[in-house]
Amino acid sequence: MTLHSQTARPLPLVEVNGRSYAVPRRPVVVICLDGFDPEYLERGIADGVLPTLGALRSSGYVGTALATLPTTTNTNNTSIVTGVPPAIHGINGNYYLDADTGEEIMVTDARRLRCGTILGAMSQAGVRTAVVTAKDKLLKVLAYEMEGIAFSSEHPNAADLTALGFKNGEEMVGRAKPDQYSADLSLFALDAGIRLLETAKPDLMYLSTSDYVQHKHQPGDDESNDFHAAVDRRIARLIELEATVALTADHGMADKSDADGQPNVVYLEDALNEKFGPGIARVICPIADPFVRHHGALGGFVRVHLLKPCDIAAMMTFARSLPGIELVLDRATVCERYQLPPDREGDFAVFSDRGTAVGARREDHDLSALGDHRLRSHGGLGEQRVPFVLSRPLTRDYREWAETGVLRNYDIFDFALNGAE
Repeated sequence: MTLHSQTARPLPLVEVNGRSYAVPRRPVVVICLDGFDPEYLERGIADGVLPTLGALRSSGYVGTALATLPTTTNTNNTSIVTGVPPAIHGINGNYYLDADTGEEIMVTDARRLRCGTILGAMSQAGVRTAVVTAKDKLLKVLAYEMEGIAFSSEHPNAADLTALGFKNGEEMVGRAKPDQYSADLSLFALDAGIRLLETAKPDLMYLSTSDYVQHKHQPGDDESNDFHAAVDRRIARLIELEATVALTADHGMADKSDADGQPNVVYLEDALNEKFGPGIARVICPIADPFVRHHGALGGFVRVHLLKPCDIAAMMTFARSLPGIELVLDRATVCERYQLPPDREGDFAVFSDRGTAVGARREDHDLSALGDHRLRSHGGLGEQRVPFVLSRPLTRDYREWAETGVLRNYDIFDFALNGAE
């Protein structure tokens, strides 16, 4: 769905994946704040931690939207930059099983991408475009066919910034690249975006962060407050530089531990093998990625691939009976309901509830890196609702859509480019 309100002067439109986007009149910065559960937003505003975002309730728009399923980083960043669900763009997780070869593959490039991106199309239309992401694994998808500046906080010196007067990304930002497991991995990406806006002045920029903090700290914790306050200050600076800022998230975040702090986990492959015989199925966890210390590859959604002939209905019924399992759907149903590509799904899908994680075999998941932190993760239905924020008021048509329709996080470019006054 794309709406267009009357303006004094019609803007040129760029068509991407069946949707139309206006070429920006002023700088537009779209931010994906990884793992930004609505609870961080609501509590942060209430406690005065997020004054900039709080002020946008009256001067812009602050609401929520739905992320795509599974609620994982690769899936939703790709949905955001393409403006369409996984059934069209093809990226349905961080990790998948190639049914043709039997190979398990971690997604770190754009080979599985089935369509173009808004950023690529805008850049090819002459719009000055930039991408900075905390996680390097996303860069090849986010910058797919894009002409412009693109780099990650993990490898900030990979981009040639000599035309801007800087030897590299570290010199531009003014500090060394951050540790992969740090809050600064995200802040570095935002600071890089600010410096680019001050120097290169891109017309359209996408900034994507890491969910390191949200995996470790719940809303209201000192560490969480410090980080989100720092993010809020950087959003204030982007607005000060006269950018239209649009913010959403790739997924929420939920506590998946019991009252004693022990992880609530269903090891589904172990349970299926014990009930139906060894080697009956392979369970794939699409949350698995190079940042596995965050969550031990445990999330709220898994795919089950059958390896031997079996009674699939009985297996699905058994999976649904396990404590903490919320929903079990066959391939056709999960694809239809959540707009997923059928050729890249398992024989059936299993969702845990918000307080439980689901995994494969116990031996596949190393939780030692959690230390004394509770298991906090995402991937399922409980982490589907995310913030949806714009720094400018919405036009009448877009406000009506926001108030009465269904908003998706992948509508954020549409709102930022077409719906902001």
